[in-house]
Amino acid sequence: MVTFVVAISLNFILPRLGHSNPVDTIMRKVHTPGMTSKEYKKRYEEFMVKFGLMDENGKKTTIVRQFFSYVGTTLKGDLGVSFTKYPKSVWDILKTALPWSLWLQIPSIVIGYILGNILGALAAYKRGIYDKVFYPLSLFLMSVPYFCLGIVLVYIFGISLEIFPPSGGYAMDMMPSFSFAFFASVLYHYILPFMTMVLVFIGGQAIGMRSMSIYELGTDYVKYAKMLGIKERTIVMYVIRNAMLPQLTGLALALGFAIGGALLIEIVFSYPGVGLALYTAILEMDYPVIQAGILIVTVSLLAMNFIIDILIGLLDPRVRISHESRVE
Repeated sequence: MVTFVVAISLNFILPRLGHSNPVDTIMRKVHTPGMTSKEYKKRYEEFMVKFGLMDENGKKTTIVRQFFSYVGTTLKGDLGVSFTKYPKSVWDILKTALPWSLWLQIPSIVIGYILGNILGALAAYKRGIYDKVFYPLSLFLMSVPYFCLGIVLVYIFGISLEIFPPSGGYAMDMMPSFSFAFFASVLYHYILPFMTMVLVFIGGQAIGMRSMSIYELGTDYVKYAKMLGIKERTIVMYVIRNAMLPQLTGLALALGFAIGGALLIEIVFSYPGVGLALYTAILEMDYPVIQAGILIVTVSLLAMNFIIDILIGLLDPRVRISHESRVE
């Protein structure tokens, strides 16, 4: 909750550090050649009052009053109206972008997590050529920023080889529809952003899983199990299960980088998700869209971290035992 309150406060303050007045952007759109200066001023003041930047007496509202107004409307579920796409609401803008972001992030994180842990465990257990190949490759992928790898893949596969489209969520000459042609186009444009997300995520998870598996393989219970003649496959399953528990904690941190990386990837590939919508809003100083977009990302990240904390308590008996002992 503390993190949420701090995030909400920063979400409100940071966009307003600039000196631009977004109402000027709206006035440039609604201004007509025949509009008189009196009409212009009246319309300008109407927009200032509508967006809470001025009270009905013509006095500019303080930043504190704007903040409490922002918190009150947000808690009611009202995300406001876009400054640059007036009278379109912020929710109308983001509800079209959010499914694209979820479609990119959820499969990438799940598949990257599973494959990364499998490869990390394999490198730790098999050693030899597996470790010599997977470890440096995973270390390299983990160290590469999402947007850098995205730019490289765009240049190689999108521009040089022209195998995949370098940008967009679907073909420019198509309209969204429930058809096989549109779905095929979406999948075709999905490959490069998806591969960028998965490769970097695999690298980070493989490095963590390799380290934890090596630690587990050297513990007493593994040596004792081998002395008892327990099947090697059974021992490996116990090793993987115990090594996965700290990986869940690491996943909570990795989700933040993954979501942030996905937003950058959407900008690199011009993918029609929340990241591209946020980037456009920042360029246009569209405060309501910026606030709503960051709010969605923040709430999603905090919710996933909370869920992972609950899962750790359910899956790790050591956490349950320590909690029960404190209660007693």
